[in-house]
Amino acid sequence: MSEVKFSKEHEWITLDGDVATIGITKHATEMLGDIVFAELPEKGSSVDKDGNAGVVESTKAASDVYTPVSGEVVDTNQEIVDDPSKINDDPEGSAWFFKLKLKDKSEIDSLMNKEEYEKFAKENAG
Repeated sequence: MSEVKFSKEHEWITLDGDVATIGITKHATEMLGDIVFAELPEKGSSVDKDGNAGVVESTKAASDVYTPVSGEVVDTNQEIVDDPSKINDDPEGSAWFFKLKLKDKSEIDSLMNKEEYEKFAKENAG
């Protein structure tokens, strides 16, 4: 398994060859509260780095899900659409959102590692 990277929009990403798995961080779920709805991008659609790729809604708020890299959606996690509470249970594991075939692998280089992200999340906690 590759290193996990993080975006400033509180998404995480792992890489397996040229396929990236993307979800939202534990920090994001703590800010959102109990998640009651998830909308994911269509398989086969193209998404651009930092573009909107879905929505999560909680009892507190609705939030866009962004993609930290560009690519084509090759898989989505129907389980979290059917049961959004799974996102709160395991946000950085089984509750991944979608998988992308990367357009430009170098986009990963601009993301934060775990230590950098934890520092960022702590400094930006509201």
